[in-house]
Amino acid sequence: MPRASVRGVSLFHRILIANRGEVAVRVARACDQLGIAPVFAASEADRDAPYLRGREVVVLGPGRAAQSYLDVERVVQAAVQARCSALHPGWGFLSENPLLATLCAQHGVTFIGPPPQVTALMGSKTRAKAAMRAAGLDVIPGSEGVLASADDAREAAAHVGFPVLFKAENGGGGRGMRIARSPAEVDTAYAEAQAEARAAFGGDRVYLEKLVEGGRHVEIQIFGDRHGRAVHLGERDCTVQRNHQKLIEESPSPAIDADLRARTTAAAARAAAAVGYVGAGTMELLLDGDVLRFMEMNCRLQVEHTVSEMRSGRDLVVAQIEVAAGRPLAWRQADIELTGCAIECRINAEDPARDFQPAPGTVTAWRPPSGAGIRVDTHVTAGYVVPPFYDSLLAKVIVLAADRDAAIDRMLAALSAFEVAGVPTTIPMHLAILRSAAFRSGRYDTRSIPGWPP
Repeated sequence: MPRASVRGVSLFHRILIANRGEVAVRVARACDQLGIAPVFAASEADRDAPYLRGREVVVLGPGRAAQSYLDVERVVQAAVQARCSALHPGWGFLSENPLLATLCAQHGVTFIGPPPQVTALMGSKTRAKAAMRAAGLDVIPGSEGVLASADDAREAAAHVGFPVLFKAENGGGGRGMRIARSPAEVDTAYAEAQAEARAAFGGDRVYLEKLVEGGRHVEIQIFGDRHGRAVHLGERDCTVQRNHQKLIEESPSPAIDADLRARTTAAAARAAAAVGYVGAGTMELLLDGDVLRFMEMNCRLQVEHTVSEMRSGRDLVVAQIEVAAGRPLAWRQADIELTGCAIECRINAEDPARDFQPAPGTVTAWRPPSGAGIRVDTHVTAGYVVPPFYDSLLAKVIVLAADRDAAIDRMLAALSAFEVAGVPTTIPMHLAILRSAAFRSGRYDTRSIPGWPP
C-alpha cells in the first residue's frame, strides 16, 4: 500500500491508535487529514462504542486497562498484526512508557513520540530536574535524587525546610504524593508515598521537593524535531485543580507578565533542544513568587493541548506524525503567532452529590454547543455507554476569544447550552467556577478552587 506524502516526505500508510475515547477520535482526525489509514486498538469494553463504527479495530483484551490498553506487548503485537508502520499512543495510558517505544523499534514500528532514552531521562523526575537546571531553567528545591530510606527522607526534609512534598519518581496524575508539614509527619508521608507509588506505578522510588503553597501551576508547550530544532507555543495556566486533577486550563496565564513569559518560554525551548527532544512535550512549572520553577516534563501531548492549538492555529497531532516520519518541523519560532485567549473545560461523568465519584451509565441525550470560537472534542453521542474501567472524561469544551473576559463569557454560554442526560456531569461545577469573582479576577492559587464549593 502506498504511503501518504506531505511536502515530499513519505509518511506512514497505517497508524495504530493505542488509546481510546476522545484521544482516539482526535488522532484519527489527524490521520484522515493526512490520508493515512487509522487502525483503532480497543478493549472488549469499547469494541462496540459508537465512535468505532465503520472503523478498523484490533481488540486488545478484556475491559480492565491492565489487560488491554496497558499491556505493552499486546499493544505492539496489535500494530504488527494490523500491518501498521507506526503507533500513536495518544495521551495517558502508555504514552510515556519507554518500553513501548523500545518494543516498537524492535518490531519495525515507528513510535510517534520522543526517543526512549529521552522519555527515560524525563520520566525520572530527579534526572529531569538536573537536566533542566543545566539548561538554564529554575527548578523547585528538593532532594538531590531518590530517597534511599526514611533516614534520608528526614535529613532531606530538614535541609529543604517544611512543608515538603514526597513524590513518586515515575509518577503522575497526582498519585504517589504526600505532604509533610513537620518532622513528626515525615515517616508516615514517606511510607504512604512509597506504598501508593508501588501500587500505581510498580515501583516505590520516591523523592522530595519543597511544597510551594499559594503558587500557580503553569505549563509550556514545546515541540522538537529530529533535526535539532525546538520551539514553544506559549504557556497554559492549569491552576484550577481538584485532587491534583486539572479542571480548567487557559492560555495565556493571567498570573505572569510579558517579560517572565518571554524569558521562561525561550528557556524551555532551549532546554528541549539540549536534551534532544522530539515531538510534542509539556514542561510543568510552579509560579513561586515571581519565579517560574520547573517541576517535571510530560513526554506527550496533554489533554489541554487544545488551547495551544486554538491560539496558534497549529495542529499538533498532525505535526507529531510528520516529525515522527522524519520531516523537519514546519515552523520556526518566529512563525508562531499566539492570539487571543483560549479556555478549556473538561466535562466528566462524575456525580457532584457523591464527592465527584465516577458515574458510569448510558448517555441518553447529548447536544454539545457549537458556534464561532467554540470547539468540542468528544467521542460521545446519545446512547453511548460510559464504561466503569477508565477515566470518566466525556468531552472537552474549548473556546477562543479576543481577551480573557470575552473567553469566559463565551465558555459560560457554551456550557449553558450543553445538553446532557443519563449521567451526571461536572458542568455545574464549571459554571460555578467561571461565574465566581475569584476566577474572573484571575487572582487565585492552588490552595482552593475559585467559586467551589458554591
